Amino acid sequence: MHPRPPNLLRENLNFRRFFVGQAVSLLGDQISAIALPLTAVLALQATPVQMGALTTAYLVPNLLFSLHLGVWIDRRARRRRTMLLSDLGRALLTATIPIAYLLGDVTWGQMYLISFLVGSLSVVFFLAYGSVFQAIVPREDYVAASSLLNGTRGASFLFGTSLGGVLVQLISGPAALAVDSASYVWSAFFLGRTRFEEPPPPMESEGGIAFGVRWIRSNAIIRSELIGIATINFFNYMYSALLVLYAVQTLHLRASTLGLLLGTSALGTIFSAYFTGAIARRLGLGPAFLAGCVVFTAPLVLVPAAAGPQWLVIAMLFSAQLLSGIGLMVLDIVAGTINASVIPIAVRARVSGAFTFVNYGVRPAGAALGGVMGSALGMRPTLWFATVASLLGVVLMLPTPLRALRTAPEAPDAATEAHGA
Repeated sequence: MHPRPPNLLRENLNFRRFFVGQAVSLLGDQISAIALPLTAVLALQATPVQMGALTTAYLVPNLLFSLHLGVWIDRRARRRRTMLLSDLGRALLTATIPIAYLLGDVTWGQMYLISFLVGSLSVVFFLAYGSVFQAIVPREDYVAASSLLNGTRGASFLFGTSLGGVLVQLISGPAALAVDSASYVWSAFFLGRTRFEEPPPPMESEGGIAFGVRWIRSNAIIRSELIGIATINFFNYMYSALLVLYAVQTLHLRASTLGLLLGTSALGTIFSAYFTGAIARRLGLGPAFLAGCVVFTAPLVLVPAAAGPQWLVIAMLFSAQLLSGIGLMVLDIVAGTINASVIPIAVRARVSGAFTFVNYGVRPAGAALGGVMGSALGMRPTLWFATVASLLGVVLMLPTPLRALRTAPEAPDAATEAHGA
C-alpha cells in the first residue's frame, strides 16, 4: 500500500479543491460523451457521415486555435480565471441542447454549432490546465497527483458512461446533457476557491505562435511522444467516430447495455491508476509509457471481431474495453509526469498549444475519414483497419529516446530553451 496519494489530498489544500472540482466535472463529461452521440443516433437518426461530422465539429478547434490560444494564455498569465470562464461558458452552451429539446426544436445545425463552441472552450481550458497543475503540485508529487486525477477520470468512465447510458434510456439524451452542464458550474466554483502564484508573462522576445513548435522540435523526448501519440489518436478517432453507431445498428445493443460496456474500461483504469507509480518505477517511465500504448490499442481489435451470440459479443466488447482502459491509464499518467517534468511552467501553454495542434488536430481528420470510410466500405471493415493501424504509433516510438527513459529528467531553463528552440 502506498500512502502518498491520500496524504497529498490532506496536505495540499489547493490541490484538494482542484481535485474535487475536476472529479465531478469528469463525471459529467462522461455522461455527455455517450449522451451526445446517442442523442444524434436516437433523436436525429444519424448516418455514419453525420456522426463523423459531429465528432469533427468538437475536435477541429484544436487544429484552428491551439497555437494562438497557447500564446494568449501564457502572455495573459491569468490561467485560473481563464479556466473558470471556460467552464461557465461550456455550462451555458451545453444547457441549450436540453432547453431546445424541451421546446421540441433540436436540430443538426445546433448540434454542430454547440459541439464546435464547446470544443473551442475546451481547448482554452486544457491549454491552461497543465500550467495550473504544475503551479499547485510540487515536483516530487507529480506521479501521485497525476494518478489521483487520472484514477478519478477512470472512475468517471465507469460511473459516468454507465450512468449516461441509463439516463438516456430513462429520460432521453438531451436531458442527460443537463447533468454535464451542472458539472461545469461545479468545476468553476472550486477553481474560484483555488489560490496559487501565476508564473509571470513571457517577454515578447521569447516568441509567438511558432515558439511551441520550435521547442518540441528541439526536445527529442516530447517530439517522440507527440509523433507516436498523434498517430495512435488519428486511427483511434476513426474507430471512436463509428463505435456507438456500430454498437447500436450492427451489434444491436441497447443504450443501457452500451453505457455499461463502455464504462467497464474504468474497472481497468481504477486498478492501474493506483499501481502505475509502481509500474513506472519497475520498468522506467519510457518503457511503462510504451507498454501502456500497446495495451491501449491492441485489445480494440476485439470490437470489429465481435460476432456470434449476444453473450459472446458482450464478452468481447467487455474484454476490449477493460484491457484498453488499463493501457490508457498507464500511458496518460506516465505521459503527464513526463510532460510536467520536461516542459517549463512559463512556456507550458505555448508548448501544449503546439502539442495539441498536432495531437488533437489529427483527431477530426481521423473522425471524418472514419465516417467517410464507414459509409463507403462499411463500419466493420473500417473498424478493422483503424484498430490494427493504430499500432503503427507504437512502432514509430520504439527507436526513440522514450525506450531508454527511466526517470524524469529535470526541466530545462525556460529562458535558455526559448532562445535555443
